[in-house]
Amino acid sequence: MNTDDLILHSRARFDHVAAKRILREKYEAKMIFAYAGGMWRAGPELQCTLLSCAQDKDVVLLDLYETPVQVNVIEMFAKSHERWQEQMNAWLVEHNQLSAKR
Repeated sequence: MNTDDLILHSRARFDHVAAKRILREKYEAKMIFAYAGGMWRAGPELQCTLLSCAQDKDVVLLDLYETPVQVNVIEMFAKSHERWQEQMNAWLVEHNQLSAKR
């Protein structure tokens, strides 16, 4: 491999890493949703917290802005899980397209 090939390879690798980072930021922003007067980030942490409170109908949790909000556990889990799956599926599709270009 000559120097020009090495430079092109390293640029392509850098561009791929930057594109993955941008893709992650894009989908992390899409994980945020409003519910019961609070702002929440769908994800495993929220879902585990909600599952640990499954025996209660309503609980008080801190939202993204550290505001206590009373939520219905079942409704919020359903909304969080739906948002998480939608965005993760879309993220996977875009990631696979990005990897195919590389």
